[in-house]
Amino acid sequence: RGIRGTWADPWLTQIFEYPHATVRIFFYRVTAWEGVMVPREHQALEWQRPERMTLAPMLPANTPLLRALEIATEYAISNVAEVGERDFLKSLERRLSRGLKLVQLREELPDRAGLRALGQRVLALCRLHGARLLVNADMQVAQEIGADGLHLSGAQLAQLEERPHFAWVGATCHDEGELTKAASLALDFVVLGPVVEAATANERVAIGWPRVSRVIENYPLPVFAAGGLTRAYLETAWTHGAHGIAARRTAWREPN
Repeated sequence: RGIRGTWADPWLTQIFEYPHATVRIFFYRVTAWEGVMVPREHQALEWQRPERMTLAPMLPANTPLLRALEIATEYAISNVAEVGERDFLKSLERRLSRGLKLVQLREELPDRAGLRALGQRVLALCRLHGARLLVNADMQVAQEIGADGLHLSGAQLAQLEERPHFAWVGATCHDEGELTKAASLALDFVVLGPVVEAATANERVAIGWPRVSRVIENYPLPVFAAGGLTRAYLETAWTHGAHGIAARRTAWREPN
């Protein structure tokens, strides 16, 4: 008690089944507040970070919430094929040094050895700066280089019956059916798009922010909005219920 939120955006909706009851909890992202925490029943209060929680025992309903809080709000996707490896690694190191914490390696190379070598270089930089690296689609390379996780394509998501055995697993989704499948596998997050514009002429038509709000309303997983977005869209994404933004080409540009 003692704190009053002055700005909040929808975030996640979780359903938990206890022996005595089933509860649905609506979580909001509070980005502005006023006041000071005041214990009303002689509780001990302390601000803590989700990755360094010391409270125990923890209610079961809090576990997925705290895990979601560990996920950064920007998901940067590699574009080596577009700019070349040398320039990409320079851009990656610059962004990591300025706080980037979540990266996806998504490249189509002619052989797995080339992808593995590139992944090792990218992972070394991520480790140096405390960032997580997920490898797109290729489970074998993700395992071989010791990546933090795997990012599933829509086709992979459709074929799976259980969650892959990685610490962190995300997936690309385009519609309600794929969102439902990702939630049923208890993945950590999804990327939904394209929102504003498609990356190529062959991709799906942009769905727009109003539909984003509709399809992720009451959704249990963190959602990254993608497609024609820059970091300037982050607050817009929050307003429409998304966890953050994912970007490929624009992720490596300097902000205006």
